[in-house]
Amino acid sequence: MNASPGAAAIGPHTCFVGLGSNLGDSARTVQAALRALDGLAHTRLVQASGLYRTPAWGVTTQPDFVNAVARLETTLPALDLLAAMLQVERDAGRVRREDGSDRWGPRTLDLDLLLYADAVIDAPGLRVPHPHLHERVFVLLPLVEIAPDAVIPGVGLARDALVGLGTGDIQALP
Repeated sequence: MNASPGAAAIGPHTCFVGLGSNLGDSARTVQAALRALDGLAHTRLVQASGLYRTPAWGVTTQPDFVNAVARLETTLPALDLLAAMLQVERDAGRVRREDGSDRWGPRTLDLDLLLYADAVIDAPGLRVPHPHLHERVFVLLPLVEIAPDAVIPGVGLARDALVGLGTGDIQALP
């Protein structure tokens, strides 16, 4: 399905959101974000992965992250869901620089819309599937945990993308 990101969603769509934090009590922040996602209008949390401690990706000279993936059902259009996710980030203390210079730096909370049903979306501020999803173990591992048959449009099964990537530096948290 090629979706217009602002078009009204019909029926609930299954979406996957990546969560990450590496400032403060990251595990508590991610758990609070899961509750906040479940509280979004027209949206419910169906399932959440376990929490994983992962080394930073991109700029590696920063604290490890705590990552997870949430499966949501929503009737919100993709851009409305993204706007709600960005509000959850702000509520958790995330401040994004307008110039994007903090894109790879430490953050209190980072929420990424990984998949929105089987949609392929390329809009200002939103690309789905997430452009680096198939390269990032820290989202693939928790995604495959809760959705072993998840398909990344244009790539294939998420579990197949995970096979070629080492998971040695990622630790499941109790």
